[in-house]
Amino acid sequence: MRSCPLCRARFANFMPLPASFFEVFQRLRVFYSLEDFETLNVGQYSCPHCQSSDRDRLYALFVEQHLQRTGQGPLRILDIAPAPVLSAFLKQIPDSVYRSADLFSPLADDKVDLQDMSLYPDATFDFIVCSHVLEHVPDDRRAMAELHRVLAPGGVAILMVPILTTATETDEDPDEASVDERWARFGQDDHVRMYCRADFLARLGDAGFHMQALTHADFSAASFTRHGITERSVLYVGRK
Repeated sequence: MRSCPLCRARFANFMPLPASFFEVFQRLRVFYSLEDFETLNVGQYSCPHCQSSDRDRLYALFVEQHLQRTGQGPLRILDIAPAPVLSAFLKQIPDSVYRSADLFSPLADDKVDLQDMSLYPDATFDFIVCSHVLEHVPDDRRAMAELHRVLAPGGVAILMVPILTTATETDEDPDEASVDERWARFGQDDHVRMYCRADFLARLGDAGFHMQALTHADFSAASFTRHGITERSVLYVGRK
């Protein structure tokens, strides 16, 4: 029996990744497979009840099992590019103050460019969730530096992007105009880069983060299976 840590529903199986992704990749004859992405459960992707993705469920497990409060006062949370289900889950964390930010989304509390978060003073937040955003940003190094700046000392940030396990270097071009080319090279029409793991971690390290890579061994293989998370999944956590 499967279960979702966000909505608590129980059922036989999660839903697979939408067929539209496969159709685009087959049409463009891309050089990689969807199975080559590090944290992506193609066959058990979304919850049939709340539509949470496998990575959303991984973040929920982290909050429940690994997130520790430091200092006094409420946990100050920043959710970058909020998604409805995960946002609702984060808002329910006891003794917390939630804020969300995005440049375009009407769901966000604040209109903020990740490359310039001057709206927020230094060390404003204790916990940041930045999931699958940096691959959209023209200057990701500047965005990473801003994320580090607004994170309080002792704070923690979930920092996730699509990572192609077969890539040996990051492929990027913020000026690429062709939609098909962006799909083929970067995995989606609004992405500007495809990360390789080593370079992603190096860039975050340059921004000042102390990075930790959590795997199924830090949770349990059983919990990954129960919640539809592939054992290839890695959760990248940055600390300050």
